[in-house]
Amino acid sequence: MATIALDPRLDKKAADFIAQKHRMYIDGKFVNAASGKTFPVYNPATGEVMAQVPEAESEDVDRAVRAARRAFDGGPWAKMSPSQRGRLLTKLSDLIEQNLEEFAELESMDNGKPLTVARAADVPLAADLFRYMAGWTTKIMGHTFPISFPGEYLTYTLREPIGVVGQIIPWNFPLLMAAWKLGPALAAGCCVVIKLAEQTPLSGLRLAELIHEAGFPEGVVNVLTGYGEGAGAPLAAHELVDKVAFTGSTEVGRLIVHAAAGNLKKVTLELGGKSPAIIFPDADLERAIPGTASAIFFNHGQCCCAGSRLFAHESIFDKVVEGVSDIASKIRVGSGLDPQTQMGPLVSEEQFQKVTGYIDSGLQEGAKATAGGKRAADKGYFVQPTVLTKTKPDMKVVREEIFGPVVCAIPYSDADLDRIAKEANDTPYGLAASIWTRDISTANKMAKRIRSGTIWINCHNVFDAALPFGGYKQSGWGREMGSEVLNNYTEVKAVTTAL
Repeated sequence: MATIALDPRLDKKAADFIAQKHRMYIDGKFVNAASGKTFPVYNPATGEVMAQVPEAESEDVDRAVRAARRAFDGGPWAKMSPSQRGRLLTKLSDLIEQNLEEFAELESMDNGKPLTVARAADVPLAADLFRYMAGWTTKIMGHTFPISFPGEYLTYTLREPIGVVGQIIPWNFPLLMAAWKLGPALAAGCCVVIKLAEQTPLSGLRLAELIHEAGFPEGVVNVLTGYGEGAGAPLAAHELVDKVAFTGSTEVGRLIVHAAAGNLKKVTLELGGKSPAIIFPDADLERAIPGTASAIFFNHGQCCCAGSRLFAHESIFDKVVEGVSDIASKIRVGSGLDPQTQMGPLVSEEQFQKVTGYIDSGLQEGAKATAGGKRAADKGYFVQPTVLTKTKPDMKVVREEIFGPVVCAIPYSDADLDRIAKEANDTPYGLAASIWTRDISTANKMAKRIRSGTIWINCHNVFDAALPFGGYKQSGWGREMGSEVLNNYTEVKAVTTAL
């Protein structure tokens, strides 16, 4: 491969890692794809190739799954005590923190996000997730039951690891999503084959090195790079996989369900969203305006729970739109490595075309851009933060997930909470929502009416390892994080002994 010029602002550790020959991690070894194929990884700030990684296909998936199967069925992982598993997860968390700056730079280069955001959020939250899950290894337990069947019995349940898990993660938070998936599966005692997003594989490959360094037994974690059709589909369909966990679009989630049908493996899905942010007339606008702007523009709008439908009461609508539009117009867009950057590029050419296509569609159908609406640079995948008004309920920009920095601002005149909730719920999705009001009764009444897995009151995008996250309707099955996620990776066994 020809020498690739990397950004001179990169620290040497990150630059050396990006420039090295990359291999996948299977059965405790770093390996090439069986075919020898590789594919390019692009810098979204320039559109230029910055690395090549192995292209996994069915043979590689099979090797990884069989390695995980051996490790689960008879390897040291199956015999390891909960506290030993917890110590390994804690060690991995410590190693991530020790390499925080390198991971932040890798995320910025790979995904495009500002280095300041990756440094303050993505990497620390990933380390925290592993540490939180380390604490759960010794607390996964069953119950005893006083049953009424005639006779005397000792009856209890065991909660056991589900087995070999295939995990497919997205590109919007590459390291953090890997942590969300790996942490609970390993805490529960499962073995894992994880496929990284083809757009953003670098931090996951670096994580594989730390997993190896931490001392996880061979086959417990296997890390693949490849495309959805070549690697993701055979992983979801593999007969030796007991469960598949996927985060990504609702469209691909449907394909995962079909692929998993062969052996009826368990499935959890964290999918798309079209989340409402609802501002009531009594809201503190000095808090609500920047809060709802952040709800959509954080991570370039590439968040499944982005507040992409902004409902504001007509009495404050103009002021809200003016405020959010002013914030949007002042957001500094640029390379993620620039310390002044507030919003980086979209992740890929494909995503850039998708987002700009939605903006063009909205404008052609009569929407008005009060901020943005155009490409933000001649090179790279940059889009201006965009605020659209004068939308209609049947427009694509209102109905469909854009997954970019585009918000539809919608006025409402109603005072009836049921009717406001009906409009907010008029979407096939149900991932998240935020409610902005000074009235705590109104806030909690509305929270009960919104059909979403997460409700934020006077805030948006607040995450913690202890909080469950997931969606209603077509936003997915199951929950990530918190104690709830352990249900994804365990089976319950009832044991009854006649006395």
